[in-house]
Amino acid sequence: MRDELPNALRGHDADYIEIRLEESHITRIVYRGKRLEEIGKTSSVGGNVRALVKGGWGFVSFNNADKLQDKVELAAKQARLAGKQDFKLSQTEPIIDVVPTEIKRDPMTTIPLASKKQLLDGYNDIILSTPKIQTSNIGYHDSLRKIAFANSEGTYVEQTKADINLRLTAIAAEDGQVQQIGLSLGSPGDFSAIESLQEQVKQMSERAVRLLSAPQAKGGECTVVLDPVLAGVFAHEAFGHLSEADHIYENKRLQEIMVLGRRFGERHLNIVDGATVPGLRGSYKYDDEGVPATKTYLIREGVLESRLHSRETAAKMGEKPTGNARAINYSFPPIVRMTNTYIEPGKSSFDDIISDIKEGIYAKDWYGGTTALEMFTFSAAEAYMIRSGKIAELLRPVVLSGNVFVTMSNIDAIGNDLQMNQGGGCGKGAQSPLPVSNGSPHIRIRHCLIGGR
Repeated sequence: MRDELPNALRGHDADYIEIRLEESHITRIVYRGKRLEEIGKTSSVGGNVRALVKGGWGFVSFNNADKLQDKVELAAKQARLAGKQDFKLSQTEPIIDVVPTEIKRDPMTTIPLASKKQLLDGYNDIILSTPKIQTSNIGYHDSLRKIAFANSEGTYVEQTKADINLRLTAIAAEDGQVQQIGLSLGSPGDFSAIESLQEQVKQMSERAVRLLSAPQAKGGECTVVLDPVLAGVFAHEAFGHLSEADHIYENKRLQEIMVLGRRFGERHLNIVDGATVPGLRGSYKYDDEGVPATKTYLIREGVLESRLHSRETAAKMGEKPTGNARAINYSFPPIVRMTNTYIEPGKSSFDDIISDIKEGIYAKDWYGGTTALEMFTFSAAEAYMIRSGKIAELLRPVVLSGNVFVTMSNIDAIGNDLQMNQGGGCGKGAQSPLPVSNGSPHIRIRHCLIGGR
């Protein structure tokens, strides 16, 4: 490939061309209660060509790498039909690199499919044997992708990316009441991250049953403390997507809101996105345009400092690329996506954060939510009353809603206990679920609106 891809790029009438070839191996196992709905391994080989002419893109994907030059010419022809104005991508230095593989216990080559099923059978048995548990949902996914990328500017990069994701859900029911608790985990290729979870699965199932008899919180404004999982989801869903430059460039309302230098929180608030953190699902050395990964401060000391870019959005907005162009596989062109998005830790302990709360709510984990520009609604998976600075009784799941910027300005305490959640996946532009991680320390929010009785 080292010679084949650069050779295919030569001799075409286009401002810019890139080729991506990918070999992938994927395992999926899905349970619905006692029923094993899906189990299998798939492999595929394919690629794509993207060409740029006068601001217009041509895109061709394929499953057969024969006659690459013909595919390049077809993408260039499409681009010439779409191009209408002079435009150049943000400039980057050409890179030649073969990234060494750093995968621990690669699940595709070291763990048989039968062993994966046996592990999940055990977890499912624990859930379903818990009294008052009605059913379960389990979804397991692992992948190994070998990618070669070259462009007409001289860049050539080879990378191998592995990913593991497991979602377990226990659903309890009694007298017409239904409650559920989930557990999501993942890793960039280390199978041990999802092993030895028997005690966690047992506790998860028992909490789902306890929710059946838990009281509902009183609705209204109150002080809410978010655990690292829910706070990380808030950083990703409510704010991270607003920081993706393609959204901003295409939306006048967002352009008016997301003005660099605008204050959105107190000085203790720092929100970061970056693929350079080792050992996380959203980490990599180069994005899918061959741009080196970066650490980007979206908010630094409460002030909007930057946003996430591809080479195209960086050029259109006169800013620097951040290495955030990502594609879920070769069937799609790269678009602006998050990587590892998190709130940096502060100085407060968890006990400090709750100590002066006379009455409030401690919200943990999540299982759903929606966002619409700056407005959000999230469902916490668990909630507890806080009374006189202590964690008190279990509550039914609460719904948090509000304006993300008002909510960020109401964050008045940030913990020192940063944790990264690797159990989720991000969806955008029909490309889902893209491996990402998010995280936060515990945070305290004053005047947070919750739904309840």
